[in-house]
Amino acid sequence: MEKLANLQSDIRACRICRDAPMFQPPLPHEPNPVCVLSQTARIAICGQAPGIRVHNTSLPFNDPSGDRLRAWLGTSRAEFYDARKLAIVPMGFCFPGYDKHGGDLPPRRECRRIWHDRIFAAMPQLKLILVIGQYALAYHLPQYRGTRLSAIVENWRQFLFTPDAHGRIILPLPHPSWRNSGWLKRNPWFETELVPELRAKIRRLLDVDN
Repeated sequence: MEKLANLQSDIRACRICRDAPMFQPPLPHEPNPVCVLSQTARIAICGQAPGIRVHNTSLPFNDPSGDRLRAWLGTSRAEFYDARKLAIVPMGFCFPGYDKHGGDLPPRRECRRIWHDRIFAAMPQLKLILVIGQYALAYHLPQYRGTRLSAIVENWRQFLFTPDAHGRIILPLPHPSWRNSGWLKRNPWFETELVPELRAKIRRLLDVDN
């Protein structure tokens, strides 16, 4: 098993998407890989890729989406950024740049190809993996690839109470972006039913070490 400290150091130094891209044109700016690995965290948050604010601050979910996500989880900023308690592993570690419409490009595929299998093999202590967005879903729950994320989230009980073969709960969530406010209003069960159960699960896992 690889040592996480070595993996984290290698990821921080990675410049493959700029210097030796495999699937797309080179990254047009200096890479700044942002992820948080942990030998002790029981919870991993697995989203898409950093936005420009995260790129500039090197702090994952350091934006309004992060505020909403922390509210869903019932965690403080201190708990959220405590690497002893939470790992944060997006599908792309660097801000991918903008498309022609000014939106963020998809996560760089090099990260998944080179790093993800190694990272999760080196964190066998994980008990809960929160999957945010279609790209993370395709990696962590490939059997649901191509299925609408909202349709999958509606079956949240199936995921929250059924561990996988490794004893982990893998729970799909909608992206906490404020662009999804309309979806949340149309689906009030998310905040009235799912969120309380999720907070209780998070609290049990965080309080184990206290």
